Amino acid sequence: MTTSPTGGVAPALTAEQLIASVPGLADTGIAVDVVNFRQTPGASLTIDDITALADTITDRAADVDGVVVTQGTDTIEETAYLLDLLHTAPQPVVVTGAMRNPTLAGPDGPANLLAAIRTAASPHLRHQGCVVVFNDEIHAARRVRKTHTTSTATFSSPNGGPLGYLVETRARLLNILAHRTTIPARSRNDLRIPILTITLGDDGSALHALADHIDGLVVAALGAGHVPAHLVPALETLAAKIPVVLASRTGAGSVLETTYGFPGSERDLLARGLASAGYLDPIKARILLHTLLSATNDRPTIHAAFAAAGGYRDPETWPWPTDPSKDH
Repeated sequence: MTTSPTGGVAPALTAEQLIASVPGLADTGIAVDVVNFRQTPGASLTIDDITALADTITDRAADVDGVVVTQGTDTIEETAYLLDLLHTAPQPVVVTGAMRNPTLAGPDGPANLLAAIRTAASPHLRHQGCVVVFNDEIHAARRVRKTHTTSTATFSSPNGGPLGYLVETRARLLNILAHRTTIPARSRNDLRIPILTITLGDDGSALHALADHIDGLVVAALGAGHVPAHLVPALETLAAKIPVVLASRTGAGSVLETTYGFPGSERDLLARGLASAGYLDPIKARILLHTLLSATNDRPTIHAAFAAAGGYRDPETWPWPTDPSKDH
């Protein structure tokens, strides 16, 4: 981003200009090949953009040790997870950006970019899929969330914490992902999958307005997976027609399965055909459901995928074969 003639800042810098702004890059000994893929604000990116990016990364993967993607921060938690689901090669994909643009004092873009390049070049990141590197922290795409509108420490992983950190120029992992979940499909941009956030006194008008016009639904429910009792019949009817995923709007923790038993509780809703998102927040659950529906309409497969990705069933129940220990 740089100053726009009409006011504010807008995307204008090329990949070459971004690289040129990074002090100390030449001293790393890392060879960087730059590609100008899109020049679009993060808020305007589409599923098709990221699918095309995943294809480009796949085409180049055999020739590189890792990939760095820079973009606006608005949608990083979504684009990174979509890339993670589509990227099957062992080389890491590292997504980064900046919270302070170059017109401000102390822009963080150069430091984040250097940290991302060092991370992408590290052999310790192989088989970890897509990660987000920001503020010298390394976050798994499946966990990371943007949590603040302006802070340079905006990205965090409420469920599990960072995978590691950049320390004295080196990427150090404190924990690694035990399994990866990738989907053999290219995501379609024509699927309509909204997120319905349940609120106090929800009268159901939004749910009824959406019901006949969507291919899937993610319910951002109250607490551990709860909705007002009067919404239950409509959700049950909808879940018989299309996949409906039950997530929590709280921002951390898993949807429960058996603790509460009142009408509209997680136990009640799961028994009526909704799929639990587990630890996936509503935004991640939407990305997963979108990618799943691009591959299959089979309901048991979709439920099995959410069970593994959501962390409440054994990873071996993931419907497609994955082997994180094998280079391919």
